[in-house]
Amino acid sequence: MLCLFPGFFSCSHQEKNAKITDFLVISSAENVLVYARVTNCFTKDMESAILAGVPTTFTFLVDLYQKRTHWFDKRISQLVITHTIKHDNVKKTFDVSSSNGQQPLGFEDFDSAKRAMAELNGIIVAPMRHLKKDKKHYILVKAKMEKVRLPLHMEYVFSFISLWDFETNWYKQEFVYRSG
Repeated sequence: MLCLFPGFFSCSHQEKNAKITDFLVISSAENVLVYARVTNCFTKDMESAILAGVPTTFTFLVDLYQKRTHWFDKRISQLVITHTIKHDNVKKTFDVSSSNGQQPLGFEDFDSAKRAMAELNGIIVAPMRHLKKDKKHYILVKAKMEKVRLPLHMEYVFSFISLWDFETNWYKQEFVYRSG
């Protein structure tokens, strides 16, 4: 069982910037799981380019640490998860693939595809056996989208792509692993 502290934070309070919301850490019988959502991450220009068929990738960074006094915190796991959206202009569908081994998801509406792009749903961060009982731990989550690389000189056609870049602050959720 995990005991959560109301300790997630962000340094940014600007409404128009991308940010992590609904950040939750839970445990199953065997694993530590994380749920999170990125908000304010899709601009009108980005949506237009996706609808024009430009693949777009979000990268989520998830780190699990054990808190230690009088020493550096110990990193238990580090994940890099990517979500990529591709629009098929012929079929009028959206495919969202993830690097965490899940099958690509297909969507007929853009809003559902955007939701799938921006969410981490029950991502396994580490097995429970890697945690120290009755010790403080924390998970850090960050999301970013780096500049899209287009073939040939297409970046001149889509000159607004440089405006897509975003990177959230690190968000932190602390917890104590208590067995039983």
